[in-house]
Amino acid sequence: MSSILIVDDDQNIRKILRDLLEKEGFNVLTASDVDKALPFIDQKDLDLIVTDLKMPGKSGMDLLRICHEKRPSVPVIMITAFGNVEAAVTAMKKGAYDFITKPFDENELLNVVEKAISESEMNKELLSTYFDKETSFTEVIGNTPVIHEILKIVQKIAPTDSTVLITGGTGVGKELIAQEIHSKSRRRDCPFVKVNCAAIPDTLLESELFGYEKGAFTGAVTNKPGRFEIAHQGTLFLDEIGEIPLHLQAKLLGVIQDKAFDRVGGVKTIKVDIRIIAATNQDLHSAVQLGKFRSDLFYRLNVVPIHIPPLRERIGDLIPLVDYFRKKFTAKYHKRIDNIPPEVMATMSHYGWPGNIRELENVLERMILMSETDTSLLTNCLQRSVGLSLPLRHPHLRKS
Repeated sequence: MSSILIVDDDQNIRKILRDLLEKEGFNVLTASDVDKALPFIDQKDLDLIVTDLKMPGKSGMDLLRICHEKRPSVPVIMITAFGNVEAAVTAMKKGAYDFITKPFDENELLNVVEKAISESEMNKELLSTYFDKETSFTEVIGNTPVIHEILKIVQKIAPTDSTVLITGGTGVGKELIAQEIHSKSRRRDCPFVKVNCAAIPDTLLESELFGYEKGAFTGAVTNKPGRFEIAHQGTLFLDEIGEIPLHLQAKLLGVIQDKAFDRVGGVKTIKVDIRIIAATNQDLHSAVQLGKFRSDLFYRLNVVPIHIPPLRERIGDLIPLVDYFRKKFTAKYHKRIDNIPPEVMATMSHYGWPGNIRELENVLERMILMSETDTSLLTNCLQRSVGLSLPLRHPHLRKS
């Protein structure tokens, strides 16, 4: 059951939102101000925060900043009065997931909430901790030649506005490569806006990308900018680009070429200055041949291709990654583990890692969590932990 924290100084709004979301099966927590919300943020496993923008004392913007520091993976949706739409758009440029206006349409609110939670859940599965986040994505963990080559490409293309297509399997760190490019570009101080095309239903994707005008469809109670507008002067990251349906690919192609588009239901052409980075775990060459992806769109996206190989093809990165995760989780769980036993490293080096770095992170967390500080007990515990999800192929560790 997904947990949602509602922060609003209006008791009636809190009750309405709580009743609505609990009816949909969500676990709902409420707080009347930012200070009262902090214990939930520190202690609870949250999937989403819905907060009012204007509140006495600390504002929704303050809460957004705190959430980014403490719980960066938790999306934040802003609630705002109709007259404060511009402020809400500013909040989105600073990292808010989306906003809804008061008085809100229940169906619109539920659509935004479900989309945010769906995308958040997919991110937990797809994203890896490939970069050391404490260094703001400036230190890549890896020693293999292929990683060094990727870094050279990133360094060379980051100052340009060239469109980039990042390919690779689930969990190899495609989004974080995109963020690395953005952080080294001239757009680094402007928004980095992500759209997970696989997490948004086809019927909503067009309005999500391009926005809509009031009255464009049922539930469109106000004008709303799309992600292209929000990313103005920054970078738009289109994750899982292979999931975009054919009927939208033509419009997307036009936007990439002209940097201009119309909102859904709108007549005014909107121009934007953005860089586009796309990513996919699909073989777009095959998709083009099968007629599932437009060839002209593929060529527009594939100006600078970057392919991230799976972890099994760069086992030389395993040792620094394991060491990074060991330090991360020993600090998190207050354990004293100075190294991973060689026999366990040997076992892990013989495994295929289908989930790539995300899977490695999960395994290391479980191993550290279940371990003891005594070396012999630690070794046995780590072997058992690996054995829960990995076939033990090393000859000295093979099960009978």
